[in-house]
Amino acid sequence: MPSLDRQGTGMMRTVSNESSGPRRPPMLWEQHCCLPLERCADIGELARYRRPGGSFVSVNVGYVPHSADDVAGLIASWRERIATDDRLRPAMSVDDVDAAGRAGDVAVAFDLEDSGPLDGQLDRVGHFYELGVRTMLPSYNNRNMAGGGCLDEVDEGLTAYGRALIREMNAVGMVADGSHCGARTGLDMCEVSEQPMIYSHSCMRSVWDHPRNITDEQAKECAATGGVVGITGVGIFLGPNDATIDALVRHIDYAVDLVGPEHVGVSTDYPFDHEDFNAILERNPELFPDCYTRWGPINFMPPEGLLTVEDALLARGYPNSAVAAILGGNFRRVAELVWR
Repeated sequence: MPSLDRQGTGMMRTVSNESSGPRRPPMLWEQHCCLPLERCADIGELARYRRPGGSFVSVNVGYVPHSADDVAGLIASWRERIATDDRLRPAMSVDDVDAAGRAGDVAVAFDLEDSGPLDGQLDRVGHFYELGVRTMLPSYNNRNMAGGGCLDEVDEGLTAYGRALIREMNAVGMVADGSHCGARTGLDMCEVSEQPMIYSHSCMRSVWDHPRNITDEQAKECAATGGVVGITGVGIFLGPNDATIDALVRHIDYAVDLVGPEHVGVSTDYPFDHEDFNAILERNPELFPDCYTRWGPINFMPPEGLLTVEDALLARGYPNSAVAAILGGNFRRVAELVWR
């Protein structure tokens, strides 16, 4: 873990003695982003994540309002076009991700941002896994049949069904994700899961007090499972609508100090239809809590911003090994342990 110098206003890291000379660019692992949830969505937008060391991108394919058929139809359409785009590769295994990295391409898998599309049927976990879904959240913001959400006044934790859901995800190889879940539900996930769990796109509440951000306890318990906290690029979660690289690195610094660089990653939660989302927010402010609306249109870090994280961390004195881990190695480790 890099050493800290708390003199002054910033935290400077002392570079460890690592071998000099040319190095292979590390892979970027974007654990969650959002295309428009339409079969005709422009898959080519994912090529914006391309970098010399290759990239992995997990794309959301559904949440609360979507049925199992909605999700399956969306995946079928997207996979067909991913397979014909020479910049993208479907990622069904870690070997697929590594092959994309060697070629400098973007490996693509999918995630579900809520367990609602299962409609209570645990056998659908395996079905979605076979379609390419590698990560799933039990709940999205508010309580459902699996557990509590981060916007609930009271989070009673995972239900009996939610606990069975986590065990089924472990069995089929799907990564359990606590982002958007309530704090108690996230801690229960750590207790129940026999595999590493993650917070794919969550910032640190001690840095910026927002209900979507996670507590130090949540981060520590996640790390204890072998998991990863993915710091996300949403302005209202980073600070007062501050989607800058400096704001992102502040949260990375804090998480690294708390749980070590081996348990921290990056994940933008970038919605490629963010202008449409902000238009909905402006027209219907009553649908969103004040912590979402008080700054006006939400700022998001685009893929091009995420591509600057490596240089920003190196400039702060992070060792090459820590940068490679944060940029993608840690999430890859979890995938290698959990995916079947």
